[in-house]
Amino acid sequence: MSPRLRIASISMASAIAIGLCVAIGVAPPAAAEPCQGGAAAAQPPATQAETPDLPSSSNRRPTGQRPSGANESAPLPKLGPITSAVVNALRPRSGQVQQQAAVAPSPTPPDAATQQPAAAAQPAPAPAAAPAPPSPPGTSLVGWVTGPDSPNKTIEKFAITGTDLGIMWDNGDPGAHQVLMAFGDTYGYCSVHGQQWRYNTLMRSQDGSLANTISVPNGSVGSQYSGSPLWAAGLSKQIINSTKWAPDETGIIPTAGIAAGGAQYINFMSIRSWDANGAWTTNFSAIAVSPDNGERWGVYPDSVRVARPDAVPGGRYVPGNENFQQGAFLKPGPGDPYVYSFGTPSGRGGSAYVARVLPGAVPDLRRYEYWNADQNAWVPANPGAATPVIPGPVGEMSAQFNTYLRQYLVMYTNGANDVVMRTAPAPQGPWSPEQLIVPSMQFPGGIYGPFLHPWSTGRELYYNLSLWSAYNVMLMKTVLP
Repeated sequence: MSPRLRIASISMASAIAIGLCVAIGVAPPAAAEPCQGGAAAAQPPATQAETPDLPSSSNRRPTGQRPSGANESAPLPKLGPITSAVVNALRPRSGQVQQQAAVAPSPTPPDAATQQPAAAAQPAPAPAAAPAPPSPPGTSLVGWVTGPDSPNKTIEKFAITGTDLGIMWDNGDPGAHQVLMAFGDTYGYCSVHGQQWRYNTLMRSQDGSLANTISVPNGSVGSQYSGSPLWAAGLSKQIINSTKWAPDETGIIPTAGIAAGGAQYINFMSIRSWDANGAWTTNFSAIAVSPDNGERWGVYPDSVRVARPDAVPGGRYVPGNENFQQGAFLKPGPGDPYVYSFGTPSGRGGSAYVARVLPGAVPDLRRYEYWNADQNAWVPANPGAATPVIPGPVGEMSAQFNTYLRQYLVMYTNGANDVVMRTAPAPQGPWSPEQLIVPSMQFPGGIYGPFLHPWSTGRELYYNLSLWSAYNVMLMKTVLP
């Protein structure tokens, strides 16, 4: 059976959840100025002598609160009723994975009995121990992806003066092979009412050389392969809107993305509050889907992981879901039919856990299996059975199978806000010790969110990295020894 896709409401029926909305305000006039002010950004030094310095940015940084006058969502256009054809287009397509049918989610949540762990028929053998990490690799800074100093001219093209994250994944479309990038809280022109603040935005790129940075082409309204989904010329739209499931919500932040079955999926978290440095409280995490390369998005209610019993009125809390508030999707290595999803709790202090699911069932939590090291097995439908695979603190992370190392690889920020990586022979580990990639001292101003480029799976690793003081995203390069 097909899953129920909630066409998530904000203020009017079902038009919102598929992202069919118009601009926050209007495109800025030519005389408008980008957001300025906030703390002066520290200039990130090059980590290799031959790397040129980047100009510093001076964009307004987020405060954890929406700017005065900012809208949670855009006004709704006159769309008329949403047809069944549109709703059906948002459902994941059926398919097979290595002759094993991909089971689509069911429209009703499981009862309590189905949430109990079940012993695996044949426990998975323990993988061989991970090799000792090699000597430190060479890391350099390539260039800005977003902001006033980016060659992408994101201010002029998308009204983006400040943003962060830049989670990347391959769209899986052989006809228009692209990398999609999802960003968090996004600012535009401060002279426009509400500072053109958006919960999140998206960009697209076909750039495979990455010599200067990730090149993003111009956007075009209604074009699903242009540089960014737009509300109006020169204004990127908010792709995932509020569902209003939580009474207090200050952010809708993407944490992972993946393509499966011809659709795009984003794991996102609903932020209740921004707390101390590196700490925040979530209401829930959930999965949004787009059938058209990121133009329209819907949210699956059955994909919601409520963070605690009182987080979502009427929402069902399942113990263990608090450990999957942030995600990192992982496409498997050769011969493995599963998609893997790493999870961490709210903030940057928790450990990492891992689950797996067939590609045709990404939004169906009942189809997930969770790694339990004590049982040496994958336990179905019970997130409370998951045991840590990487000890905390684990900040925003990304993961891939690296063809050069022939190992799985993860990147994240540790307790010292350094970017580190680990390797393992299997997604569940055993994971090697941390290997330092980017020391936080080399980038004063706060680095976070190392998100791997899906096309750089060999010796040369490219990844986005956010700099808090500039509140923009830069592209980094690490050459493995």
